[in-house]
Amino acid sequence: MKRFDTRIIFGLMLIVGGGLALAQAMGYLENVSKYFWGIVFAMAGLAFLFTLFGGEWWAAFPGFTLLALGALILLPESLEDIGGGLFLGGIALSFWYVYFTDRAGKWWAIIPGGVLTALSLLVFGSAYFEEYSGAIVLGGIGLTFFVLYLTNPNERWWALIPFGVLSTLATITVVADNVGEFQTAGVFFFGLAITFLLVALLARMQWAYWPALILGIMGVLGLASLLDIANYVWAVALILAGVVLLFRYFTKQS
Repeated sequence: MKRFDTRIIFGLMLIVGGGLALAQAMGYLENVSKYFWGIVFAMAGLAFLFTLFGGEWWAAFPGFTLLALGALILLPESLEDIGGGLFLGGIALSFWYVYFTDRAGKWWAIIPGGVLTALSLLVFGSAYFEEYSGAIVLGGIGLTFFVLYLTNPNERWWALIPFGVLSTLATITVVADNVGEFQTAGVFFFGLAITFLLVALLARMQWAYWPALILGIMGVLGLASLLDIANYVWAVALILAGVVLLFRYFTKQS
């Protein structure tokens, strides 16, 4: 394939710059420098994408980033609120492209791609769902780890843990204002219990049943306070724990 000649880009930049200057002189445009630099960055991004499609995967990062930067500069004022989301989404797109071109070798690109996608959605969604912004970004990053798990369940079972923890934190950001501190702690522990239960069931890790059981009990005790029976549950739990300790002591003596 014939190598891309950078003189083409410089020639086009000169033509565009001259055309914009002429349009401003004739009164058709204002703030020409904004359009000029926006087009320059966009064209530079297209140049890298041309290299990318020629087989150089690394060119995805400057290509999509510069293209997104050019689009950000050219955005009208009415859409400036979503400019950050557009820019972050462009960077995320570069990582997703790298991953899908080599799923086995470049699986690591899922993590930055997913995180940047979540941050991009946060910018887009904050304008309409500001109260759920925390849930959007935490849930999005958590979903990234679940996608990572699905790519190779046997080797990347560990991704279930950050998926569960972040999903639990996302849930807490939604329910925290509607329940008390004790109930919020119950939701947190119960979410962690579900996380380890998923590890035990999906990854077949037998040890994960124990933290799932302990955290599940703590979660139930926290959620039980919603029914005003927490004091009774705690009392019964303490009694049962004492009975178990005494039983184990006397059985060892005999």
